[in-house]
Amino acid sequence: MKKLSHISILSAVLATSMALTGCAGSSNSSGGSNTGGGGEQPAQNQPGTSGSGGATDGGVIKIATQTPLSGNQSSLGDAIKTGAEYALNLRKEEFKKLGFDVQLFPQDDQADPKIGVSNAEMLISNPDVYAVVGHLNSGVAIPSSVKYEEGNLVMVSPANTAVKLTEEGKKTVHRICARDDAQGPKAAMYAKNTLGVKTAFIIHDKTAYGQGLSDQVKMQFEKDGVQLLGYEGITQGEKDYSAVLNQVTAKNPDIIFFGGLYPEGGILVKQAREKGYKGYFMGGDGLDSSDMIKIAGDAVEGVVFTSVAGDVTQTEEGKKWAEEYKKVTNKPLETYSVYGFDSMNVILNGVMEAIKANGGKKPTREQVLEAVHKTKDFQGQFTKVTFDEKGDNINADVFIYKYDKDKSTFVGKAE
Repeated sequence: MKKLSHISILSAVLATSMALTGCAGSSNSSGGSNTGGGGEQPAQNQPGTSGSGGATDGGVIKIATQTPLSGNQSSLGDAIKTGAEYALNLRKEEFKKLGFDVQLFPQDDQADPKIGVSNAEMLISNPDVYAVVGHLNSGVAIPSSVKYEEGNLVMVSPANTAVKLTEEGKKTVHRICARDDAQGPKAAMYAKNTLGVKTAFIIHDKTAYGQGLSDQVKMQFEKDGVQLLGYEGITQGEKDYSAVLNQVTAKNPDIIFFGGLYPEGGILVKQAREKGYKGYFMGGDGLDSSDMIKIAGDAVEGVVFTSVAGDVTQTEEGKKWAEEYKKVTNKPLETYSVYGFDSMNVILNGVMEAIKANGGKKPTREQVLEAVHKTKDFQGQFTKVTFDEKGDNINADVFIYKYDKDKSTFVGKAE
């Protein structure tokens, strides 16, 4: 990774570059579409997935992102994409000196498994695509990873927490964040030991992420003797959750735990408060978005959430990075912005190692995959990364945040 001293020098150049590719749905610098299923047609040469090391005179190397860039989850999806783009732009010149044009190739998976898989099929068919930063949603990442495995296309996720993702034995799948079997238990223990809850009602959104996280919380509550008064699923996209909230208010638990994302979480807490619920409202990293405040309004105050992404602004170096990020990208800093940044840098480090190992020639996808998988003690802007055999980061942590009326506040590491 480049040192911070390089950031200021490149800010002016990056500001222009980011303006060309920063918003969801715009055309990226290589001419491909950001829309789901979009992208340019594959080049005529064969994919670098086996055999020779590729062209000796460098060439184009594309790193894709797969996140929701449209729809009600685009706040976090765009944060990941923008963080990844910021990292790539900072290192473009480094690769250019070696004869390679490294390009971002963003795709909009629309938080839809079918779109994610369609995009993945397009990506593996394009010989210039060497890696993927993504996804936001585990329910999209899991089926898409089947295609990445077929194409030897390495994936590094900044946000996917579902246990299943790295338990299926795919060599291409990696993530820098913690899993639900770490996040869920720590959320439940924080609720019992710090908030002092004795009764709970769990609501989930029926997705791989939401239900998976809720199952982990449920198991820990049961283990610790917290009485579970209800466990119900809701449907994403609905606007009235009176049916389940009427059950909640009738039973009056100490805490509602929601396994899901901020569009539904914001509505749930707002409607729960309107019905007179006075207890705690808690969720996982799916509630971690500035849009949560817009949706929930004043009801957001006091909402507690765990996150597998920490707060980069807790150090002076991190504060400087955050200010440069906001200045160059003209985007708000979301928690997953820096995880998109670190995921991209893990990939770029692997690509660089693969180029060196291949005598300066364009590597194969297998060589990049092997280099990324061997990542050890790589210090990102926020997190250190060492992948285990499954592709999980052994240094991943879980953190606690709490919403004020106009922002989320970092509480500390969940112990």
